[in-house]
Amino acid sequence: MRLSNLVKRRALNSIVSKIKGSSRISQGYLICIVGTVIWSFTAIFIRYLTENYQLPPLVLAFWRDLFVFLALGAFFTIFARSRLRIERQHLGFLLLYGFVLSVFNSLWTVSVSLNGAAVSTVMAYSSAAFTAILAWRFFGEQLGAAKIMAVVLSLVGCMFVSGAYSPAAWKLNTLGIITGLLSGIAFASYSLMGKLSTHRHIYPWTVLFYTFGFGALFLLAYNLIPGLLPGAGSPASLFWLGDAWIGWLVLIALALGPTIGGYGLYTVSLNYLPASVANLIATMEPAFTTISAYLLLGERLTAPQLWGSVLIIGGVVLLRVSEGRGSQEDSALALS
Repeated sequence: MRLSNLVKRRALNSIVSKIKGSSRISQGYLICIVGTVIWSFTAIFIRYLTENYQLPPLVLAFWRDLFVFLALGAFFTIFARSRLRIERQHLGFLLLYGFVLSVFNSLWTVSVSLNGAAVSTVMAYSSAAFTAILAWRFFGEQLGAAKIMAVVLSLVGCMFVSGAYSPAAWKLNTLGIITGLLSGIAFASYSLMGKLSTHRHIYPWTVLFYTFGFGALFLLAYNLIPGLLPGAGSPASLFWLGDAWIGWLVLIALALGPTIGGYGLYTVSLNYLPASVANLIATMEPAFTTISAYLLLGERLTAPQLWGSVLIIGGVVLLRVSEGRGSQEDSALALS
């Protein structure tokens, strides 16, 4: 009898633990989805700056990273100065993390110049597949049928949303293909670095502060070397906007809104979710961007974009439902 009660107590504790785990996963999904929605406004801000002011992309990326760093630094200085302190053992890691961020920004820019926006979008979000494989290999994350199907649905959905289903969009050169795939690997690396930061127990917003600070330094270097990368500027072009104060305000708004909100909440979500799952949720960004552009800018929402959005969201829902069923089956086994 006593042994039976002990078994039941352990089973009950196991169920409670799984319920708490499921709750954390649901919380992570919500945080990551909200972050992705905020992130999706990035393209609208960037489009405004590049079309109205012809701002070089890497100059834009430098100021965006710098404004994020300055804004978070000011906030921590006033309200939470302790968050500015970091253990010396983490500085090398955060420097590398900032470098990965700057590499992703740079590769994305080069990919757009070589491949066009549609194909570069799909190739950047090939990161979902890279993250799933790398996280399975190095973090022991599960790589089941549901996750593989979710990756496939997300990639196909991104193709429809971005217009990359057209054969004309894929008239690439070898350099374009390599750069596009490297941008996907770079974003996957950024996601995995975020997961590593949670293992180091570094406060997510502190991670963001240092990562964007170091990222701004690397982007400054890329801009100061003329002709190093397509989309880079020159020392003089760092102040390309001049006295165009509306342009500066839009650039600051880009940093304070979509960038801090999107990257910040994505980093926070990695405390609750596997890196592969968070990256899959992030593939919803093109769909949200398309919907936002339709609602705010009056851009036409085509049938392929609509179906592509459904496929991306369906992949995320499939993944969450499969995880929920797994928790229920585990609970049933614990009670039997």
